[in-house]
Amino acid sequence: MIIAVLVLGLLVPAQGTFADVLGVVRTCAIVLLFFLYGARMPTREVVDGLRNWRLQGSMLGATYVLLPALGLAVQALPDTVLAPELRQGVLYLSLLPSTVQSSVVFTSVARGNVAAAITGATISNVSGIVLTPVLVGLLLTATSGDLGGSPVGILLQLLLPFVVGQVVQPWIGGWVRAHAPLTRTTDRATILLVAYTSVSQASVSGAWDHVTPSALAVLVVVSVVVLAAVLAATWWGGRAIGLDRADRAALLMVGSTKSLATGLPMAAVLFSPVVAAGVALPVIVYHQLQLATCAVVARRVARVE
Repeated sequence: MIIAVLVLGLLVPAQGTFADVLGVVRTCAIVLLFFLYGARMPTREVVDGLRNWRLQGSMLGATYVLLPALGLAVQALPDTVLAPELRQGVLYLSLLPSTVQSSVVFTSVARGNVAAAITGATISNVSGIVLTPVLVGLLLTATSGDLGGSPVGILLQLLLPFVVGQVVQPWIGGWVRAHAPLTRTTDRATILLVAYTSVSQASVSGAWDHVTPSALAVLVVVSVVVLAAVLAATWWGGRAIGLDRADRAALLMVGSTKSLATGLPMAAVLFSPVVAAGVALPVIVYHQLQLATCAVVARRVARVE
């Protein structure tokens, strides 16, 4: 579906009044998405999970230290190897929180510590509501200059809905968690809407002109190297700090994955439309690679004693 809307945005981009209406709908969808994130996350479970500080600290370190370091290393590539816009996207990707559903499923397949994966992914996403915009401001602005984002938009569209969701979570959290199709539909619809509007804006402005087949191939190779590096670091690093096999499996899956569901909507708020379109492509490419790779890795880890 993501590929389909990307093609649609290239061939039939939204323009004029239709684009304006879609922009309003997208903003409302992002607000609803982050409200539901807050409403469905039990604060008590997050606090309880912090007790396993070594594992949880390792997950956060992989997500917000190791991967950003790899993202910064990619910035050293010359423009002739990887275009600046795509390098920005790789750095932005590295600053995102972990996935929730995917990392937990892969941890289960790997016979890992599922409870720790749930807590770690949840903490990662809660922290990411604040950490990702802050890191974007510190790292991306420092390397790329003004990216056109709005601090007021970050507050009103991301943080405020999440906080409101957390406030009302004791009353509606159980109902939201019991109606999983509601949040799944919201997640997917928002991702598709953001993907289509971002590609449309890029198509109209000419931002995609530099993305040639060779540039896409280089981006895939860079994404493969980054993913391989973080998978190796989390698996062998977990052993080095004394984690057992189940905890290492959880660290492997939570520490190496990045959330498309958070990344695309957040990009629409943090960046100007043209920049958002540029950073979206690396997020989409890495997301597809992590799904395919972690599915294989999880099965292999399941056989490790």
